[in-house]
Amino acid sequence: MNYRTYLALAIPLTISTMTTPLLGAVDTAVVGRLSDPAYIGGVAVGALIFNTLYWLFGFLRVSTSAFAAQANGANSSEQGILALSRPFLIALTVGLIFIMLQVPIQRAALAIVSPDAAVSQFAVEYFTIRIWGAPFTLMNYVILGWLMGMAKIKHSLSLQIITNVLNMTLAILFVEVFSFGVKGVAASTLIAEVTAFSLGLLIVSKASPFKWKTPSVGILFDTASVKKMFNVNKDLFIRTICLLVVINLFTAKGASFGTEFLAANAVLFQIHYIMAYFFDGFANASSILVGKAVGSQNRSLYIQTLSLSRKWAVIVAFVIAGVYAAFLEPIVKLFTTLPSVITLATEYGVWLILYPFVACFGLVMYGAFTGATYIVPIRNSMIYAMLLYIGAQVVATPIWHNHGLWLAFILYTVGRSVFLVMYLPSLNRRFLSQQNAA
Repeated sequence: MNYRTYLALAIPLTISTMTTPLLGAVDTAVVGRLSDPAYIGGVAVGALIFNTLYWLFGFLRVSTSAFAAQANGANSSEQGILALSRPFLIALTVGLIFIMLQVPIQRAALAIVSPDAAVSQFAVEYFTIRIWGAPFTLMNYVILGWLMGMAKIKHSLSLQIITNVLNMTLAILFVEVFSFGVKGVAASTLIAEVTAFSLGLLIVSKASPFKWKTPSVGILFDTASVKKMFNVNKDLFIRTICLLVVINLFTAKGASFGTEFLAANAVLFQIHYIMAYFFDGFANASSILVGKAVGSQNRSLYIQTLSLSRKWAVIVAFVIAGVYAAFLEPIVKLFTTLPSVITLATEYGVWLILYPFVACFGLVMYGAFTGATYIVPIRNSMIYAMLLYIGAQVVATPIWHNHGLWLAFILYTVGRSVFLVMYLPSLNRRFLSQQNAA
């Protein structure tokens, strides 16, 4: 495999994953043109609630992609079908539970963040509409993960672009034309989530390399296989909890500085998501190729994937940081027209110039570990990074206020990369031992 083969997979995946943060960016930009920063704050808090709920179960996409890639590498029809069926049932069940528990979830979230009255009002408007899309969003995670794992990149790309463009178009239409405000932003996302699910099922039925056969209950709930899936998902779940602890602490602390700081940090966090998702495309490529290497016991593919992952992580970091540094203020102005928010976001936005360099290895090599379904290092590295963040926030924010908050976030990101890369020799030994056992 050469770099052209790697990029042929990574670039479409990057385009595909980039549509996800663009949704949040468009939502922020649309409400950022309204008259009050509380609109941005309300959407930021509402989106934070859903990020918390959905990211807790983000393992549904990641683990599905890994198991599907291994099934693809092994050319196993049965394992390919099970890689979709098992997490699909989990996604449906969890989504329905979220709907049933929507009132306590909403109240608990607002009690934790404690925004002011205006921000709370808009956050509630946003939440009460979007919550009905929970089952569809989680099942969409499974569908996308399966398509990516099966290397059906064009299909996953088409699905995400179509539904996300629909979301963006409806958000602009509902807010700019019909003046639905925050409710319009939430409704556009709900419609897009349902549409994505419907299209996803159609695409899976057409794109599957297997002839679909419903697995028996015994096979579907095979003890050893289900235990392996839950062990992988358990560690990814813990990893996500650590991530959400950091994001929630960051958001809550920013909110304590006032609505304008909350709004400015929300804008910068959207920019940070866009940066992160650039790397996510390369992480997904690494996950698919490592998963295929594990399934087919292809040592050469494994080694080449790790090498290319490291090289392109650095290249992408320089490109992202360079573009952002050159256009920092114009980029911020894409998200809001409020002068006070622009001033604050530009001042604190300089921290994000560092972000691509400190994040690149942690984000891209994450894909290699997930592809090998070796999740313990991911879990451990996130626990260590979270503890580093908490310590840094406690020490730095009383001294440097919002600058201290961003310093803590950058140190946390450094920790994510350093602590994970330390486990690479262990990953190599694991692959070689599996190959010898085979």
